[in-house]
Amino acid sequence: MTAPLSTPPRDLPGFDLPEAFLRWFAQKGWSPRPHQLDLLQRAENGASVLLIAPTGAGKTLAGFLPALVDLSRRRKRRPGTRPPGIHTLYISPLKALATDIRRNLEKPVDEIGLSISLEARTGDTSQAKRQRQKLKPPDIMLTTPEQLALLISAPDADSFFSDLRYVIFDELHSLVASKRGHLLALGLARLRRLRPAIQTIGLSATVTDPDELREWLVAQGPDASPMADLIVVDGGAKPEITILKSRERVPWQGHMARYAMPEIYEAIKQHRTTLLFVNTRSQAELLFQELWRINEETLPIALHHGSLDVAQRRRVEAAMAANELRAVVATSTLDLGIDWGDVDLVVHVGAPKGASRLAQRIGRANHRMDEPSRAILVPANRFEVMECQAALDANYLGAQDSPPMREGCLDVLAQHVLGMACAAPFRSEDLYGEVVTASPYRDLDRDTFDRVVDFVATGGYSLRVYDRYAKIRLTEDGTWRVTHPSVVQGYRMNAGTIIESEALLVRLIRAKTKSGMARGGPVLGKIEENFLETLAIGDTFLFSGQVLKFEGIHEMECLVTKTRDDEAKVPYYGGQKFPLTTFLAAKVREMLADPTQWGALPSQVGEWLAIQKRKSAIPGPNDLLIETFPNGNRFFMVAYPFEGRLAHQTLGMLLTRRLERARAKPLGFVATDYALSIWGRADMGEMIGSGKLSLEDLFDEDMLGDDLEAWMADSWLLKRTFRQCAVIAGLVMKRQPGREKTGRQMTVSSDLVYDVLRAHEPDHILLRATWADAATGLLDVKRVSDLLARIKRHILHKDLEEISPLAVPIMLEAGRERIEGEARDDLLAEAMEEELIIKALGEVKDFRSNYLR
Repeated sequence: MTAPLSTPPRDLPGFDLPEAFLRWFAQKGWSPRPHQLDLLQRAENGASVLLIAPTGAGKTLAGFLPALVDLSRRRKRRPGTRPPGIHTLYISPLKALATDIRRNLEKPVDEIGLSISLEARTGDTSQAKRQRQKLKPPDIMLTTPEQLALLISAPDADSFFSDLRYVIFDELHSLVASKRGHLLALGLARLRRLRPAIQTIGLSATVTDPDELREWLVAQGPDASPMADLIVVDGGAKPEITILKSRERVPWQGHMARYAMPEIYEAIKQHRTTLLFVNTRSQAELLFQELWRINEETLPIALHHGSLDVAQRRRVEAAMAANELRAVVATSTLDLGIDWGDVDLVVHVGAPKGASRLAQRIGRANHRMDEPSRAILVPANRFEVMECQAALDANYLGAQDSPPMREGCLDVLAQHVLGMACAAPFRSEDLYGEVVTASPYRDLDRDTFDRVVDFVATGGYSLRVYDRYAKIRLTEDGTWRVTHPSVVQGYRMNAGTIIESEALLVRLIRAKTKSGMARGGPVLGKIEENFLETLAIGDTFLFSGQVLKFEGIHEMECLVTKTRDDEAKVPYYGGQKFPLTTFLAAKVREMLADPTQWGALPSQVGEWLAIQKRKSAIPGPNDLLIETFPNGNRFFMVAYPFEGRLAHQTLGMLLTRRLERARAKPLGFVATDYALSIWGRADMGEMIGSGKLSLEDLFDEDMLGDDLEAWMADSWLLKRTFRQCAVIAGLVMKRQPGREKTGRQMTVSSDLVYDVLRAHEPDHILLRATWADAATGLLDVKRVSDLLARIKRHILHKDLEEISPLAVPIMLEAGRERIEGEARDDLLAEAMEEELIIKALGEVKDFRSNYLR
């Protein structure tokens, strides 16, 4: 929290700490850091401030110091007078973080002798406590964006926040780039209207563009972009990051790093507390099980992710704080600045997918500025070795790649408009003037705003005949008011922007008949909705060891039929949660293109790349390498864009459509973060060589026009994305007084509305929101666009007689999907891997034997 110095430096500029604070620092043997005093001085002068500081620099104390000092000067309330309202609002992205801060802040408050009340208000807070907080607000409330939305939508919001002076945003960078950040920005705009003099303090450890956050913290004007003050703390001990140099063979593909489990377990035994990070909840479950399987010493190892019951998560958190655990397997639920006991090692299993994410996660070890964090990166496959090296290099350079901020989403704005009507009647011009002071909505035009208000009032032109969509109405005095008290209830039960992805039952049905689809067949299991979003009716995919034909979605079931095809057009792939960032993708391409950097990689990876260079080619940093070769009774085209799975998935869908038109007879494709493989019946290498197939035309940028729209119209992606937007905007409500809609009911409701709007009002405000989400979400259209522009006239084609070393990982991914669900998975996978390696490494016998050991 602070640096141990002999005496408090009273001669520092702006030093103005009360005596009680000085005594506390002296008793601890500490002295305030200069940036803590600098922030205090700026706040005392009325400024809003963004503080960027490394882990362990005392950001939390710096952020709260102005509030604590101001509260220490407050006079005692005279009997019979109104109790003061909230003085400081602290907002964090995680419920666990709010709870942790309250626990860590209570101790110095008590030790300094301050008469200050601190309370948390999250989704886990009981209704009774929330009511009590309304009657007797704490001085400092620690809460989340969703709770703020509820607080400002209450009729008593004006009096509740009448004494508010400071709003503190912790881990600000992780809040602003999402829809939660848009909702929070609108909430801050309302707080500024209620209390124009409030000051904001943003705390962040990792920032790509500080000016974006500085603008976000203060009200934006029509012709200006004011910014908060900026304090940057340099220094801090450099982290000690290593990539696991395993004694075992690094796999060609996969995501679980099972080969390294014994070495990970040894590292756990050698440290007090180890945090093991993975990217998805399923990976967390599998890693936890694998560690317990080899946990011969029965070390206390726990699991923490967002799907677990809140009571279980709290037990794990309490045990961590008490240093009772030796290891915790976690997802992003523990990414942020939680200070859990004596964590002295972070192990990242799998590539981090981003330099900023890696910096955030390794900062959880040795949560002190002057002591280095220690981290081990465990790549799960050969390409991830390069990605881990790129992330490690970026971390030492201090590079950041947090996602850019989006324009404010219209579905979030619709939810906010309804919330403001729940608080009090409003005039359109007044609310518009307030909304555009929020940074994400600064460029919102009045016509779009009015259309959003009309949507909240009527559902839009096509839905205005249905009374249930009329949530607000324009009254004679020119104000908008809620139509019925039940609207307020519905809003309060559904506020927020976090939509959990559904898993749909896969039901095998008989073939389609003239009267429709025959129902009632066996259920084969569940499949993630985000995979089904990429399918068009008639596509085939692999599931439960079978190639199935996608017939559609009915309610909350994925209906499939058996097919005679032995090839899955779109193999099912349960991939990573996080996309590979543009920054890391570029670094991996640079590393691949520069043989002088291969020496930093494990010898087996460097030798693998050397053979690739000899047998095929190594692409330059801006090149797209295309390899074509036969394998079995199929012909393959493998591309290496290194742009992340989302972009490759979209590219694969569009390329197969074009290859069909070119009569290349494509059968399917599979995408990873690094490569894309398409297979078919026609010899695509011969077609390219003879001029029947032009790669320049195939990868032309115009595929993002009609081809993209046609594919999306045929796929279920827009319907699924529309449902999420409809839920956030309040058109479809999951929870209603006295009952809760099932996922099936919500899907039926949103699908019916979607069909009506597509047919009768294609420019509906929610369809605009849906397209914007699709373009930046599953499709990653901008990334594909940038890729196509980058590779123009930089396509390198190699027509090979057999598979190349670089192609082995993605060929194994496609092959793994074909044998998934079989009883002999491992044996088949090993046999297939051996066959492919022998083909790829052919004449290099000594090296090949090392790969097959």
